Amino acid sequence: DVVETQEHYKSRWRSIWIMYLTMFLSSVSFSIIIMSVWPYLQKIDPTADASFLGWIIASYSIGQMVASPLFGLWSNYRPRREPLVVSTAISVAANCLYAYVHVPHSHNKYYMLTARALVGFGAGNVAVVRSYIAGATSLTERTGAMANTSACQAVGFILGPVFQTCFTLIGEEGVTWKLISLELNMYTAPVLFGALLGVINIILIFAIFREHRVDDMGRQCKSINSEGEENDTLDQDTEGNVDHVAVVALNVLFFVILFVFAVFETIATPLTMDMYSWTRKEAVFYNGIILSVIGIESVIVFLVVKTLSKKTGERAILHGGLLIVLVGFFILLPWGKKLPNIQWQEIKNNSIPRTVPTEMLMPFWSLQEVELQSNCTEPVGCPITQSWCLNTPVVYLAQYLSSDVLIGLGYPVCNVMSYTLYSKILGPKPQGVYMGWLTASGSGARILGPVFVSQIYTHLGPRWAFTLICGVVVVSLLLLEIVYKRLIAFSLRYGRMQE
Repeated sequence: DVVETQEHYKSRWRSIWIMYLTMFLSSVSFSIIIMSVWPYLQKIDPTADASFLGWIIASYSIGQMVASPLFGLWSNYRPRREPLVVSTAISVAANCLYAYVHVPHSHNKYYMLTARALVGFGAGNVAVVRSYIAGATSLTERTGAMANTSACQAVGFILGPVFQTCFTLIGEEGVTWKLISLELNMYTAPVLFGALLGVINIILIFAIFREHRVDDMGRQCKSINSEGEENDTLDQDTEGNVDHVAVVALNVLFFVILFVFAVFETIATPLTMDMYSWTRKEAVFYNGIILSVIGIESVIVFLVVKTLSKKTGERAILHGGLLIVLVGFFILLPWGKKLPNIQWQEIKNNSIPRTVPTEMLMPFWSLQEVELQSNCTEPVGCPITQSWCLNTPVVYLAQYLSSDVLIGLGYPVCNVMSYTLYSKILGPKPQGVYMGWLTASGSGARILGPVFVSQIYTHLGPRWAFTLICGVVVVSLLLLEIVYKRLIAFSLRYGRMQE
């Protein structure tokens, strides 16, 4: 056995901390504009509708889904610094492109779609990060390291909306640098800030990051990613087959977890604008604050589950997290009698669908209300083009906030436990491609989630959307019960360690 030296230990954890930073920046790149995509899209391209918003959000995950297995495969055979630097550079360039989507005279929504897809492609390095941390930690260190990784991701989700909220002070107009055709406003400043953070990350990867590997017992091993080194110390430890039933089941569960959270974060802005008559700026500001609070809650959860998992095990915590998410979405179902306000502009322009009798509008709107809103520069309320607005009760603010708290509790628990169980099941096997597939399954969820909810919500309303989500979570709980006994570490499965 090769005993780990103190110097190796310090270098190993410095490199792991760089991976934490990379994960943090990846989540910032996603969340820093998530609340402002819809109003910015409406501003630069009036032809874009809520359905296209789903594709904008999903484009990030399409890019990540394509890139994750590729970067994972790359990291299995070459020094991980290569895919990390290349992926981060792509994200930096894509953020700069996003800052210029207002420049073309037409088809601006497609430029925004391209920019977000490239940012997602760069975020495919999450697979490299997770596989490195799995290989650079012992079995006893793994849960804590994975929790820290997810905590850094959560902090990114916290600070992303916080940055966005701060940048709203610049305003929608901001300042223009005519020499380079750059508009610096509440929509472009966040992505330029994200590009700057990416450049800093590249510098730190070159300066600090080193390749390290230890086995499940914590013994120092040669890294298969270091040039000129052979992996001749791991042959005995890697004997045995991975439980592919457990691997597939966790991919499915992870898909569901990311799917429901993608639905939640995508629907936040349209839902609050429709239900509470918030303006674009108010929706960005208030939801930014709400997501920031959820992020803080998530960090606390990550710190707690590291300790709790030692007593109850990862499988039980995953089960509890899914139950909490189920309750969170059940609360979002509209139960009351009060109906949402209807946008005045459609009434004023006589664009009410012929299928809607005019007398149906009288309980919702008086002439005084229409006249009052006619003085606004921006229509607010639930659009009459969404026919469900006329018969679906409002989701009360208390319901929305209660759901935020529960989903903010359940999602981080499910996220970290999925990654931890997955990495332990794979054991000493090279995890780059496997982590790539897990990341790709999560990215697939982020593709289908926004598209699903934008279509179902736009045409059928929140009652159908959230009912279907509850059904998906129930099915995932049944799957977890079926494979529960198979979700054990590789070393435990082959009797090399005792639980």
